[in-house]
Amino acid sequence: MFSFEGFVRIDAICRGIFRVAALSVLWLATTVLGLGVLGFGPASYATAKSMDRWLRHGETPSVARTFVADVRERLRESMLAGGVVLAAGAVIVTNVFLAPTWILQAVNVLALVVLGVATAYVFPVMVATDIATTRRRFAAALLIGFGSLHWTIIGAATVGAAWWLLWTYATPLLLLFGAGLPAFVVGLVTRIVFRPLEESPEVPGLTRRSVHHPMIAPATEQVS
Repeated sequence: MFSFEGFVRIDAICRGIFRVAALSVLWLATTVLGLGVLGFGPASYATAKSMDRWLRHGETPSVARTFVADVRERLRESMLAGGVVLAAGAVIVTNVFLAPTWILQAVNVLALVVLGVATAYVFPVMVATDIATTRRRFAAALLIGFGSLHWTIIGAATVGAAWWLLWTYATPLLLLFGAGLPAFVVGLVTRIVFRPLEESPEVPGLTRRSVHHPMIAPATEQVS
């Protein structure tokens, strides 16, 4: 028989699965409503904010209500970051297919990998740090992604395997969890990466930020 603690653990797992699915659906809806180009950045920022609030700070407020507030929170900055990602991705993918030599194609495939790493971490960087410019946020995202390359590889492999399993055996669930799964994995990685920074107040380049959202713990030390 299950103990009370076992039922509590199962309930927590079910709530976590529901949260990932809800964030995935909200990300997709926001991106579509923003016609892709305008919606991608705010949706990704809001998803990263929700994951950071949950996985790093242990806060689990209403998903929909806080997601809408997070979309509006840094709308201009998140739209700019999303626009950079989409524009760079369009150029790189075009070059992959139209490059006249295989060497140029290989270079662009490598650039696509670098862009993928930057995209995975740039929105968590926006959430967790006081870095002021888009260029520096992307630089910090690359520093985190390649500075913790083993976690990046493990996370990418986990997401790839999960997507493949869903595509092969439960395709409708890919639509339900497709965006939430990578956000969840990146949230786990950034929780690990940011932990030593939070515990090292004397590390150069770190600043203590004041979190403006009422649901989040008051302060953490961050990469700048």
